[in-house]
Amino acid sequence: MPKKKTAKQPNIKPISNGVIAGAGDIVEQRIASTIEENFMPYAMSVIMSRAIPEIDGFKPSHRKLLYTMYKMGLLTGARTKSANIVGATMKLNPHGDAAIYDTMVRLSRGYEALLHPYVDSKGNFGKFYSRDMAWAASRYTEAKLDPICNELFRDIDKDTVDFVDNYDNTMQEPTLLPASYPSVLVNANTGIAVGMASNICSFNLREICETTAALIRDGDHDILSTLPAPDFSGGAQIIYDEDAIREIYETGRGSIRVRSTYTYDKSANCIDIRAIPPTTTTEVIIEKVIDLVKTGKVKEISDIRDETGIDGLKITIDLKRGTDPEKLMLKLYRFTTLEDSFSCNFNVLIGGVPMVLGVRELLNEWIAFRIECIRRRTYFDLRKKQEKLHLLQGLQLILLDIDKAIRIVRETDEEAEVVPNLMIGFGIDKIQAEYVAEIKLRHLNREYILKRTSEIEQLEQDIAELEAILSSKARVKTIIVRELREVAEHYGRERRCALLHISQAQTNVSLEEEIPDYPVNLFFTREGYFKKITPQSLRMSSDQKLKEDDAVVTSFESTNNTELMFFTNLCQVYKAKVSDFADTKASAYGDYIPAKLSMDEGERAVFMLNTRDYAGYLLFAFENGKVAKVDLKSYETKTNRKKLVGAYSDKSPLAGIAYCAVDSEFVLTSSSGRMLLLHSGAIALKSTKATQGVAVMKLKKGHRLMSIEPYAEGRFSKPSRYRTRTLPAVGALPSADDEATQLSIL
Repeated sequence: MPKKKTAKQPNIKPISNGVIAGAGDIVEQRIASTIEENFMPYAMSVIMSRAIPEIDGFKPSHRKLLYTMYKMGLLTGARTKSANIVGATMKLNPHGDAAIYDTMVRLSRGYEALLHPYVDSKGNFGKFYSRDMAWAASRYTEAKLDPICNELFRDIDKDTVDFVDNYDNTMQEPTLLPASYPSVLVNANTGIAVGMASNICSFNLREICETTAALIRDGDHDILSTLPAPDFSGGAQIIYDEDAIREIYETGRGSIRVRSTYTYDKSANCIDIRAIPPTTTTEVIIEKVIDLVKTGKVKEISDIRDETGIDGLKITIDLKRGTDPEKLMLKLYRFTTLEDSFSCNFNVLIGGVPMVLGVRELLNEWIAFRIECIRRRTYFDLRKKQEKLHLLQGLQLILLDIDKAIRIVRETDEEAEVVPNLMIGFGIDKIQAEYVAEIKLRHLNREYILKRTSEIEQLEQDIAELEAILSSKARVKTIIVRELREVAEHYGRERRCALLHISQAQTNVSLEEEIPDYPVNLFFTREGYFKKITPQSLRMSSDQKLKEDDAVVTSFESTNNTELMFFTNLCQVYKAKVSDFADTKASAYGDYIPAKLSMDEGERAVFMLNTRDYAGYLLFAFENGKVAKVDLKSYETKTNRKKLVGAYSDKSPLAGIAYCAVDSEFVLTSSSGRMLLLHSGAIALKSTKATQGVAVMKLKKGHRLMSIEPYAEGRFSKPSRYRTRTLPAVGALPSADDEATQLSIL
């Protein structure tokens, strides 16, 4: 006899002194099991029930809210407090009142995020284009369904979609809404799931309806001919790139450039921005413009402020005298989010499976969904009419002998026998007999029965029509097309976003184009101070004000549109533009470079170079007697990088840096006082910045190379004394006749 199986007892830990035995113990568990049992159900729940919209264009949170409002009678009734709606929605959506109210705000007319809002709101619902404009609490605002929701709930009570129980099985909710137009593409929808996301842009309702109707008639219809581009609720301009649009239509992925629109008020000399891309906010734009002005990259703006009010969005930019508004806006388009990209990702749940579809595939899926809704609605109407016809046919038989029907009812002894006796007496079935038996006594007259039975002919015609629709897919599609045209005519609006062809949209503008170029004199001191002085200012006062024990080590003439390179003691180079520094006077200390360029702690600039085209090369002299020759092009970058590490070798301390446009002679001086004339052509050019160089000067034990500087003709009476044919060389001590300056740093 097999052993009887006992139910598995739960593993209950004993409790001693209020402490569960084994509490706090670390239990090993396979990570694969954790992912499968814990993470995967969560991920699937987010994908299926939270973040990804379905073919009707709604996420579950949207659908639960709108259906609750529909059941509350808010499609035709007056507005009610938003708090009432939120409370009622919690019967379907148990995720808290804050999440429900946030959902309602984003669907509302006041928030202005949708081309065709679903919620007719009253009160402060914030604005989608403002990060800081918060909406009022739900107890202060009111809402109802917008009239376009008639198209979402049309025939929902005619078994057009499936219903399921809510989370506690106390009521039912629809799995989809039988929208009579492709709402999935009419209003924007964004969702972030686990491992995937969805970002659907909005399209003009009239264009979508026209395109869908054309696609029903012709499966090969060119969508671009009737649906030129997306349309956004905030307006703005779409930079029309046909190739990019076709890619989105075909693959469901891609990006669209959206540009703000503005007007120029000549009398006030200001620019009014009235529409911005849907991916940014007024605060982000204003902060970026202020940053450009503070850093001196944009100098044409005197003030910027947010003047958004009852008339809608408005950012006002006050211009300085003589500013070209068109050129300024081109600059702002490039360097702020006044022009931004909308990234499309048409990820939709189709039959419970997330799919990234192009516009054609998405519309075909909606058409298939709508065909099923029409067929279910038609079958529902057919069944109802057949039931009514069946009852009226039984009533018609009563017309043959009303007196007989009355006699049967009157002469029947028991109530339970009335229906069977009517069935026998007139040859009708139980349903028909029940209907006849329930007729009021006052209606048992010829007029009433004739009036009711006169509907039979119309019912028969209606039934024949409905059966013909069910048997013909073409007739179902004709109904869909007719309803699409009705929606377009009733709710359609003109495009809000104008199309600007990419060939007309100027984008080749840079901040450098507007920087004025003029002669300047540049000075760099031993302590790391930098001055930019105009020739006119220098002529008025040439005496340089310096800190105690400081001296000018580098000075040259240049222009305002050149670049500066500051090499530091930590083998780094910082790059800046001359225009980044303000004009100053000789009587000022100037800018302290380590602070100005945000150098690292303990870092100081040891050499400054000015260049326009990175022509020439640098000589790095090291204390061990080696010299590295590096092409200046090695420091040129395609991006505007401000800091380069590994600017030169750190194998030996740096003795000095020299710049040379063409090969020439340089003087090397050691701590022993010896000097060497080195021709830079004798050293091979390297493109690697970290090269250790080649040995040039032989040094006695305890001595080091001290400096390198360009040789000036006439400095030595006998230059040949310091030249050598082979490297490395010891060099020579200066003769008494040579006017040589020797640095002694012990």
